[in-house]
Amino acid sequence: MLSKRHYPWLKVKLPQGENYFALKQLVRDKRLHTVCESASCPNIGECWEQKTATFMILGEVCTRSCGFCDVKTGRPLGLDREEPTRVAEAIRTLGLKHAVITSVNRDELPDGGAAIWAATIRQVKALNPGCTVEALIPDFEGQEVSLAMVLEAKPDILAHNTETVPRLYRAVRPQAKYPRSLDLLHRAKKQGFVTKSGVMVGLGEEWEELRQVMQDLCAVHCDILTIGQYLQPSRQHLTVLRIYTPEEFQLLRQEGLACGFKHVEAGPLVRSSYHAGAQKASTGLFTS
Repeated sequence: MLSKRHYPWLKVKLPQGENYFALKQLVRDKRLHTVCESASCPNIGECWEQKTATFMILGEVCTRSCGFCDVKTGRPLGLDREEPTRVAEAIRTLGLKHAVITSVNRDELPDGGAAIWAATIRQVKALNPGCTVEALIPDFEGQEVSLAMVLEAKPDILAHNTETVPRLYRAVRPQAKYPRSLDLLHRAKKQGFVTKSGVMVGLGEEWEELRQVMQDLCAVHCDILTIGQYLQPSRQHLTVLRIYTPEEFQLLRQEGLACGFKHVEAGPLVRSSYHAGAQKASTGLFTS
């Protein structure tokens, strides 16, 4: 695993502060999960101190085994039908104006968890008038009915990450399909939704391959793109093959904007939901 002392731009402060511990207690009290904790996000200290978190629904066990992800893999047990209400209540307690919600994959369910997704979005909107909702969804194995169920709940931003370049899918996302992810974003855009995707770098991709992913996403009129450095969660995960410099992230951002994205968030510690509220505002697609 890499030594961060050689890359000062990857250093983060130890999580601490009154808001951080208050949010940690809120998550425990509401029996919720966050991708911040489950996926070992390096920005947890910063984001939680600012009283914002990315809630992860459908439990904490994922049915897929992506080579980069620190979320538990296995066979989930049951569904928590009260989870949507607790997520909405936690968002109300935090007073969020923009809420980001994601989930594990639940491929064992006939709808992939879409019903819980729809219920969560509706509950959040019902209990938090004026709060926009960003739904970072799985691909539901390409099921159009499941995607339609989520879209009917009217998330303000429909996000789905391509994560890497097509050549690396077998190692990085073995149960996913690159064309399927593009098709999901395309279907959402055709129905008028603001769309967003994200990629990681440092897994062995070539610069030209990144350009092609940008072009593919722009071809389906994706509005927002995030680009961040992959950091190996443990020795059991994929190895970091390259550390990009802040200057290289700036070049990627410029290329993305030139490609046609309305907003590109690129940087060493950027993750899908990092500064998501500011990303939303910068697109000019929202009036408030």
